[in-house]
Amino acid sequence: MKLIDCHTHTQFSVDSEADLGMCAERADRLGLAAYAVTDHCECNSWYPAEHYSDGDDMHDSYRYKDCFLDSVAAVTALKEKYNGKLNLICGVEMGQPQAAPEAAAFINADERVDFIIGSLHQICGEKDFYYIDYMDLGTDKIYDLLERYFMELNEMCRTNSFDVLGHLTYCLRYMKQRHGIEPDISRFDDIIADSFRTLAQNGKGIEINTSGLRQGFGETFPNLRYTKLFREMGGEIISVGSDAHTAEDIGKNVRDGIEIAKAAGFTRIAYFKKRQPQFIAI
Repeated sequence: MKLIDCHTHTQFSVDSEADLGMCAERADRLGLAAYAVTDHCECNSWYPAEHYSDGDDMHDSYRYKDCFLDSVAAVTALKEKYNGKLNLICGVEMGQPQAAPEAAAFINADERVDFIIGSLHQICGEKDFYYIDYMDLGTDKIYDLLERYFMELNEMCRTNSFDVLGHLTYCLRYMKQRHGIEPDISRFDDIIADSFRTLAQNGKGIEINTSGLRQGFGETFPNLRYTKLFREMGGEIISVGSDAHTAEDIGKNVRDGIEIAKAAGFTRIAYFKKRQPQFIAI
């Protein structure tokens, strides 16, 4: 089985200190058929915090435009070193594109970018799900938060500004891992199915993010059930990524992710070059 890892982070992501060169060496040693560097770029924090006048704390001090440009330049340069040896893909994990269309347009216009993951890490007026204290929220507020998440995710899918939807069930990660809170998201299946249908109709895909298997969540993001739903909605493009933030985690559990894709009815997985899917039979 050929393995790929299409979701990884390096020193150019604000939550990683992984050296890009060491990450590439690790991917090369693993013999990955495709290795994508997808450093973070949160569109709604495209500028420094002082640029924003909304008065909330959504915008941190990072200027993600610089993070994006630095990562793309470094990966593009590294491609020359590994030309013909490592299938190195220049990607980006683009957060909240619907919140800042001008930032999303800038990223999409960069011809050096092979691959864009679209992710929703926070919803309008709220912190990143990582920073929310769920113990302060009752059941009703948690379900309200989730409803807003899936509605905003649906809006994001309609922007048609990325190649693959990242970690659909990211909203559940910290609820369960830190507090054992496991809400039933089946009540949102209709809006999730509509999001999947939109992606499929636009020739877009989803990823199976395997980080939950090594970080205590116990499942991939999304799990087999929702991977099957994407297939049922006409989805044909499925990618797999570890969401590694260290060189050591590159490739972790991607084999499990591929098995989930296969169980859901997919016969091939995809990576991207110049924004076009390249398929590998499984």
